[in-house]
Parts: sequence; C-alpha cells; structure tokens
Amino acid sequence: MITEIAQIEVRPGSEEEFEKAVAEAVPLFLAADGCEGIDLSRSVEEPSRYRLMVRWETVEHHTVTFRQSDAFTRWRALAGPYFAVAPQVEHVRSVLAP
Repeated sequence: MITEIAQIEVRPGSEEEFEKAVAEAVPLFLAADGCEGIDLSRSVEEPSRYRLMVRWETVEHHTVTFRQSDAFTRWRALAGPYFAVAPQVEHVRSVLAP
C-alpha cells in the first residue's frame, strides 16, 4: 500500500469552506479504483495548512487511474478554488508495517 500525502495551503479565511469541499469529495476518492481510505488533518501551528492522506493500492492508482478520471476533475473543482498555492504531493510506503 502507498500513502499519498498532499500538503495543501489554503487561502486564510477559507478553511471552513475547504473542509466542507473535501468532505463532499470523500465519496469520489472512496469510489476510485485502488483507493483504500482518506484522511484530512489540519496543522495546529499553521491553521491554513492541511495534509490530505490517501491510501492507494499502487502509485499508479493515484497518478494514472485517478488523475485521468472525472472524479479527479470534480475533486479539483471542489477544492481547487481554496488553494493558496499548488499542493505539494509525495507518495510514501510504511517501513514499519509487516
């Protein structure tokens, strides 16, 4: 399993709307081929900074299958207006999991 970690900086003052947009987008992710779960965390020190963590079967399920889907277009339409800058995205694999 791969975890996509997206650091998302939103425009100050738009945090509540952004969180609602992500909540609306959760079913888009969960219905996507290869998606195994999603979580959104908000920074305590930097309240306009979020970490979106999506668990995928493979990197390609995110970078190819999801990104080429209508669900990705809808996700960006929902959340994109609140981005202060483009999200920084990386993929990680747990080294402690069996």
